[in-house]
Amino acid sequence: MISVLIADDEQPAIDELAFLLRQDPRIGTIHQAASGAEAIRLLTREPVDAAFLDIHMPGLTGFDLARALQRFERRPALVFVTADEEGALEAFDLAAVDYLLKPVRAERLHRSVGRIVEALKAATAPAAEAAASAQPEMIAVTLGGTTRMIRRDEVRYVQAQGDYARLHTEEASYLVRVPMADLERQWADTFVRIHRSYLVAIPYLTRIRLSADHPSVTVGAAELPVSRRLLPALRERLEQATIRPRP
Repeated sequence: MISVLIADDEQPAIDELAFLLRQDPRIGTIHQAASGAEAIRLLTREPVDAAFLDIHMPGLTGFDLARALQRFERRPALVFVTADEEGALEAFDLAAVDYLLKPVRAERLHRSVGRIVEALKAATAPAAEAAASAQPEMIAVTLGGTTRMIRRDEVRYVQAQGDYARLHTEEASYLVRVPMADLERQWADTFVRIHRSYLVAIPYLTRIRLSADHPSVTVGAAELPVSRRLLPALRERLEQATIRPRP
């Protein structure tokens, strides 16, 4: 069970977030604070596993509070909950686990709690395990003039668009100023090139048709072509990912 703190200067916002958190069986005790100063006093007495922080609070802002928490021996996982889309880069500079926009949706909060669980496991694992369960790579993307952060493991496939690349996730797609060839090299651990225009994340493959006249793979709702030239490399990667019975 995860103990959490909600720090927000608006009581209705605290009540709404607390209500949603109580629906998650992974959440235990929920503490509340109406200001950054009150949150500091509470955390001095009652260490918690995670803190959900509003950014714009009087006195100590959520960012000020996050910096103060860096001096704590037991630092909670940080999630910023705000209506301000512009603070994402600073939030992740402060090693935030997540950045939620108000009004918070239940399914989005559920994923955020999952990220907290991952962070807590990484913090308590032995060194070798911690390296394996390190925080996922974050990518700065722009949508509608707003910069936000997404996790690399949320990207299902990449589509080449000239000198740029478009990252497709479950919820949206984002254009980044990185050539496809660079991403193919940097993400070779989990992505495979299937076509001059596409890289796919192997964990998201749901259907594979390699023996047809027009070979293809399915990622979510998208069916993507596989070029004949890249078929051998794709077969090899799939062979490596196949689970075999023990002899």
